[in-house]
Amino acid sequence: MLLTALLAGFTTGAGLIIAIGSQNAFVLRQGLLRRHVGVIVAITSLSDVLLISAGVAGIGYIVNEWPKAIHLLQLGGAVFLAVYGLQAAYRAWTGAGALQASQSGAGASLKVAVLTCLAFTFLNPHVYLDTMVLLGSLSTHYPGVGQIVFGIGACCASIVWFVALGYGARLLRPVFNNPNAWRILDGIIAVFMLTLSVLMILN
Repeated sequence: MLLTALLAGFTTGAGLIIAIGSQNAFVLRQGLLRRHVGVIVAITSLSDVLLISAGVAGIGYIVNEWPKAIHLLQLGGAVFLAVYGLQAAYRAWTGAGALQASQSGAGASLKVAVLTCLAFTFLNPHVYLDTMVLLGSLSTHYPGVGQIVFGIGACCASIVWFVALGYGARLLRPVFNNPNAWRILDGIIAVFMLTLSVLMILN
């Protein structure tokens, strides 16, 4: 029973986390640039662990009862994604991303990277609905210790994914030695971020 709960938590968590999102795009880009990867992976993983644990503990019910809080986060997230998307569009247009890729990781601001990562994590209303409400609700199917084990499985999925995404991105580094590859990546990120921003506002 406990093994079933663990596997269910891991597969469910992985299904929600691995889906392409703005946070994943940011972690991928940081991994390709080799900038503060350890810090970014730690923030994203620990944030998910915190939110999943809160959902399993029952706080997801409170979040679900305060839709206005979600709407405020949605508006703030839409503005943030629009700004980040426009920055990516500028890099794609000018080729500035390729110049940044050639710099050492130490040249980038750790403070900016951390604040950007936190914004991607906590200004996304879906992170609360997925990790706290959805996973929290599903965990109730496994009473007692099984509920905790389900949450542990989901937390493990998050940690494994962000470690693989952040540190595995370097395997794609040879491809991104070509400046045009960075322009294409930034172009895709720009379209993705701006589309998400519009969808957040429309919803």
